[in-house]
Amino acid sequence: MQDIVSRVAKRLWQVGIENEDYEARVLVAYALGLPSATLYVDAPEHLSFRQGMDIEHYVERRCKREPLSKIIGEKEFWSLPFKVSKATLDPRPDSETLIEAVLEYFPDHLANLRFLDIGTGSGCLLLAALQEFPNSTGVGVDISADALKIAKYNAVALGMTARTTFLEGSWTTPVAGVFDVILSNPPYIATAEIATLAPEVKEFDPMLALDGGDDGLEAYRQLMPLLGAVLQPQGYVFLEIGYTQQADVTALAVEAGLEVIVCKQDLAGNPRCIVARKSCQRKSLLC
Repeated sequence: MQDIVSRVAKRLWQVGIENEDYEARVLVAYALGLPSATLYVDAPEHLSFRQGMDIEHYVERRCKREPLSKIIGEKEFWSLPFKVSKATLDPRPDSETLIEAVLEYFPDHLANLRFLDIGTGSGCLLLAALQEFPNSTGVGVDISADALKIAKYNAVALGMTARTTFLEGSWTTPVAGVFDVILSNPPYIATAEIATLAPEVKEFDPMLALDGGDDGLEAYRQLMPLLGAVLQPQGYVFLEIGYTQQADVTALAVEAGLEVIVCKQDLAGNPRCIVARKSCQRKSLLC
């Protein structure tokens, strides 16, 4: 089995895929219906014709730069497994910055909070947050019915059906009431820049979740004026941004009557999460 994994890894390396040893092991294990952690223990001594064909099929897909997560249908986020599909963005480590920020501003894990996730996609932000706040509930909104199917599946798989509601619609249109925490990872890639992205992103992530218009800020222009009406007086907004967008998104927030408290950095040290609240509460502090 080690020889097979090594040959697969070499093919992945030849097309420029990093972490090829790990990905090869995952692909082979997936084709055999085994956990990758036990592949070398549980794999059969000889592969059947069908198993060999399955391995070849998955390797060909990955060599065409289809993301590993889209092939196996799952991606980890906040140490939780999330089903993904062509209708959803792949959850990315940068987005965990939003969850870390929520925990900083709401340190009481037993609090009874109401969360809103705008553009929920796979539901990863909302469900990761609710994992940390077991007494809280949340609403996920998305314009894509197919994405909402994935989010609902993930809520069931993680045992959070009773604490979540998923609504189809644009921005805050289908939402009623106010929320303590608003999360959003809106599309923020400038249209012209999408062609420069990795094939795994530009060819396999949904364009609706990537394209932020000519300057990458169109979603924020639409979203910012809507947030005050659905935010509790003592609530906070946590927005993911592109690493060059801090000043522009801050300006749009202020124009909409919000106060930017801080901009949190991701693991690479890039500005990634704007934290804001209603502007009457305290003096703005930018990172």
